Amino acid sequence: MPSFYNEVATDSDTEPARWVSGSGLDVNPMKLFDLAKSQGRVLYCAAPMVRYSKLAFRQTVARYGVDLAWTPMILAKEFNRSILARDSGKSYFTTSPSPTPTIAQLGVNSPLEISRTTTFLAPHINGIDINCGCPQSWACAEILGAALMQHPTLVSQMVTTAKKKLYELGYEKNKKKTISVKIRVHKDLRQTLDFVRQVEDAGVDFITVHGRMRHTRSSEPVNLDAIKLVKEHARVPVIANGDVFSLADVDRIVARTGVDGVMSARGLLECPGLFATDGKGDNRWEVLEFFMNSVIKAPIPFKLVVHHLSEMVGSDRSQSGRGTTLFTKEERAGLMECKSLLEVIDFVDGVRKVRRFE
Repeated sequence: MPSFYNEVATDSDTEPARWVSGSGLDVNPMKLFDLAKSQGRVLYCAAPMVRYSKLAFRQTVARYGVDLAWTPMILAKEFNRSILARDSGKSYFTTSPSPTPTIAQLGVNSPLEISRTTTFLAPHINGIDINCGCPQSWACAEILGAALMQHPTLVSQMVTTAKKKLYELGYEKNKKKTISVKIRVHKDLRQTLDFVRQVEDAGVDFITVHGRMRHTRSSEPVNLDAIKLVKEHARVPVIANGDVFSLADVDRIVARTGVDGVMSARGLLECPGLFATDGKGDNRWEVLEFFMNSVIKAPIPFKLVVHHLSEMVGSDRSQSGRGTTLFTKEERAGLMECKSLLEVIDFVDGVRKVRRFE
């Protein structure tokens, strides 16, 4: 399946296509829903993943099928108050010569803080997303993430404030940036529907629904009926999050829920090119090559490189449904023993030559 990142042909098979408009920052995420529909499919999204959704990874998934990628959660209060926090978070939203459409996700619980963060980030991203889904205890203790599902009025105020700030900055007038929320569901789904109604009234542009409750284990199946219910009542586009490991999963989820988009996290970690497979053969080595070249141009911490590669080469615990792995068990063990990026490059070259892209 093509993503809009690949709409225009290039002179090189290894060089990602440029946006028709010249920059991914010129793309309104709401237009992407329409463009996906015109291609007979839903929007393909890369989920916000702590540490892992950095620039090199976002570039890779965008090259291979993802239309819209999220940054890891950025803690708004710390980001606003500390230049160190902003510098250490640069790779969350660092742009490239041909930036891809990116949503910055915020851990935030204050209208004032989201206004300030929106001012900092708006020039560099396509939208702001409020995290109402993180189930970690530290986040919920700070009234962040999933804890916000019990505070719809506060979330609505933050949506309104962020939209106002975009208008003041001149983006809302041209409909260039979006404000969205990513939520989980309540045990009583009437609460979820009320939450959605309130944020819609506040002006939210679209909603991502992780079909699990705060305390539901990721090993338990996502509640597609809950997502379907939200979609049936929502007035804005809805993205389904959870259990997306293959295009077959996409078809199953869309058929069951009628959503406008799907979002993958663990599935993309294992197979960053899963949205681009489309029965055209195994693209995993090509994707790995592109990722390694991206890491050299947009560095990330070494341990993250190793973790990404260990996921991409496959293992016995893979959930992608693929019957083979790129590395043997012994080769995976050798990868984990590497002590530097140069060692990793040499090691992977020893398994199979990695092309160097210009």
